[in-house]
Parts: sequence; C-alpha cells; structure tokens
Amino acid sequence: MTQTPAFIDGERVRGDQTYENVDPADGRVIGEVLRGSADHIDAAVAAARAAQPDWAGTKPEQRADVAQAYAALILDHVDELALLDSQDTGKPISQARADATVTARYFTFYGRAIDSYYGLQLPVDPAFHVYTRREPLGVCGSVIAWNYPLQLFGRAVAPAVVTGNAVVLKPADETPRSAVRLAELAIEAGFPPGIINVVPGIGAEAGATLAAHPGIDHMGFVGSNPVGRLIAGAAAQNVVPTVLELGGKSPHVVFPDADLDRVAQFATKGILQNAGQTCSAGSRLLVHSSVEQELLDRLRAAFEATSLGPGSTDPDLGPLISRKQQDRVSGMVERASGTVVTGGSAPSGGDLGQGAYFSPTLIAGVEADAEIFREEVFGPVLVSRTFETEDEAVALANGTDYALMAAVWTRDSSRVHRLAARISAGQVYANAYGAGGGVEYPFGGFGKSGYGREKGYESLDAYTATKTVLVSL
Repeated sequence: MTQTPAFIDGERVRGDQTYENVDPADGRVIGEVLRGSADHIDAAVAAARAAQPDWAGTKPEQRADVAQAYAALILDHVDELALLDSQDTGKPISQARADATVTARYFTFYGRAIDSYYGLQLPVDPAFHVYTRREPLGVCGSVIAWNYPLQLFGRAVAPAVVTGNAVVLKPADETPRSAVRLAELAIEAGFPPGIINVVPGIGAEAGATLAAHPGIDHMGFVGSNPVGRLIAGAAAQNVVPTVLELGGKSPHVVFPDADLDRVAQFATKGILQNAGQTCSAGSRLLVHSSVEQELLDRLRAAFEATSLGPGSTDPDLGPLISRKQQDRVSGMVERASGTVVTGGSAPSGGDLGQGAYFSPTLIAGVEADAEIFREEVFGPVLVSRTFETEDEAVALANGTDYALMAAVWTRDSSRVHRLAARISAGQVYANAYGAGGGVEYPFGGFGKSGYGREKGYESLDAYTATKTVLVSL
C-alpha cells in the first residue's frame, strides 16, 4: 500500500512506523502515512536551519520570482492537488479545486507584496540617522488543521518564505498528502532544499515535538482551542512568538430591514460549506423576532434542497472528516435546547450510512447559555435565537468566548458602523458573508479565537522582527 512520506531537505523520507489514511466518504483505507517521529522533526529543523541563512540573503525580487513560479506550478496541478484533498477530507471536488486555486493566490500575493515591504526612516533627532529593518525570524514551525489543508499550507508558508524564513510544517493527521505534494512542487519551482519541509504524523507526537523544539523561531497553529493552548505553552518555554487561529462561533445579526433572500443565501453557504467544518462558519443566527419565521422558512427550504454525497460526485455537502467528528456533532445536537426545524441526525442506511455524513441542521429557539449556542460544533449545524433591540443583539453576538467573524444584515448604514464597532470579532461583514475574506484581508480573532493575524500585509509582520538602526551624525 502506498505510503505518504515526509519531505525533508528536498527528499522523500519513508519509515517503518505508519498509520492508516481513511476516506471519510466510505471508511475505506486509501493508504499508509509515515508516523513522523522526534528524529524526523530534528532532521527537518536541522535542514531548515542550514538552508535559511542563504535564502534570507537573496534579494526580495529573487524570492518573489520563485514564489510567482510556484504559484503557476500549483495552478498547473490544481486537479491533482484537489483530488488528494477531496479524498482525504471528503469535501466536494469543486470546493477542493477552489482551495488549490486560493493556495496559488497566496504565493502570487505575497510574491508581489515582498517587492515593496520596506522599513521606515525615523527623522526624529537631527543628530541621528535612524531607520528600521524588517528581518526574518529564522525557522518557522507550523501545525495546520484538516479542514482546509491546501489553503492553510499557503496561508502559513507563503508569508514565511517570501520574508526569508524556512518552514517545517506538520499537516493534520487526517490530511497529509497535499502538503507533501506541495513541498515536492516547491523544489521544482526553485525553492532551495530545506526551505519548505513537511513531516506528517500524529499531533501528540510530531506536532508536540515541533512546537517544543528549541530550533524553532516562530510557531503557528490552526486548530482547536485545547490543542492551541498546549502549542502556545510549549512555544513559550522557548520564548517563541506564536500565531494561533482557534475557531469561532460567528453570528449573523439580522434586522427587520434586511434582504432576507440574500441572508438565506449567504447563511446557507456560510454554514454548509465544507460540511460546516470551517473556523469562520456562520453558526449562529440572531434574528429580529418580527422576521424570524420568514427567514427560518427560507433556510429550511435551502437546507432541505442540499445534496449529500462523496466529494468525487461534487455534491453540495460531503461527509465530515471522520466518524469521531460525526459522533461529536450528533452528541451536541442531541443535547441542544430549542426546536429542530430540519435535519438533526446522521443519514442511516444506503451508501451515505457507510460514511461520516450529517444532515444540514437548523435549530430554532436555542437558549443563550446553551452549549450549542456558545461552543463550536464544527458541523453543518445552524442555531437560531431572536432579539428585540439593538443592544440585545449586540449582547447575544458577544455572548460567547469566541470572536472570529460576524455579519450585520441591515439597510441602515449608520447601524452597520455602530455594530461593527460594538461586536467583538476579527472581521465584520455587512450584508454579505465569506469564509474569512480574501487572501488580502487580515484574518484572526479575539478571546478563545486566538491571537495574531494571518493573511494580508499584516502577516508579513508576523514572520519578521523590527531592527532599529541609529547612526550618530
């Protein structure tokens, strides 16, 4: 059976210790994966440390050229990369193709941005010529989640390498293959060996070793809050800066003057995309009581028209990542307060019964202190609650420890700006909703959603440090 290897210093590295890679659409084993060890992490970090100084010494335009060539190569392999992720995650093939395209966009964007990423002159004292330099941190470790393997690779790696760093990346246990293939393509695009290294394995083994490694100068993590705390704690022992993206419980706040057809369209996509396994999923619906029933009717119709099936058939909704995740979603729905408007269970029998599927679910009248209202489900489950006043809407929107994204639906432009200032969230949409916005927009949250910002120009700052130079005149 084919083994997914590590990719270290420009070479495939295989081993005797492996685990099974399972297709969540039907539960079949599709290959073996190297169970990366501390030795593999040590080798990857050593390769990165050896390669990074020369890479950092290249001109920004050279790094930009390689990033642009890499983006073009990724686009040439969109179908191949999409198939790997569709099989590993279960997501519809069209969504996987979109992920691959966005991955290329990260390297295009940051390849262009680095050409104009400069320090500052600080003309404060005429006795001194003072300026700043933005310098790479060194070797950047990254542990990414299983929901968007391709995109998360691009999000972590692109800003790191264009600023002159080297990377050691640990993909999620369930979704290792696309990261390894991307690392192979990086060599073909012109990245030197050792600049992009990938070590698959179990999170508690390879991931924990990477986070605690003394040779790492920066740590990034996308995943659950409990694991994020462990990653940050391990990195803190080495005084290493960390960027954490730990999920959300993002609200749609819908006022009576909203375009309900548009709300239903965006809210449906916002919770059902990737089977709801999206950190930025719009998983809470806060709707004014006067339009609640109208909106619920629209959402119910949209949910019930959703097709389910294996990613290869390109349905609206694929399976969850695993049976374990299916059990978690089922348990949270079973414990939920409120009324199930539609869905609420996993399909049984037939082909769908063989996979980790869960029906699109809408639950109305959920209590504000309920687990399902406050905690991330990571499944195709939208919970609803009404409000009467603007103040009540804001209180409900902020009534969870997560604060990643939000949407405000109203034709009142003054209300849009008032609520954008009052709602705690890293991104606030008005009369629209997207999965974390585009590559160009800073992305991250407050509270349990983590700290630091990815995407956009700000991400370049996360992978560099400021050096201030003061020359006496």
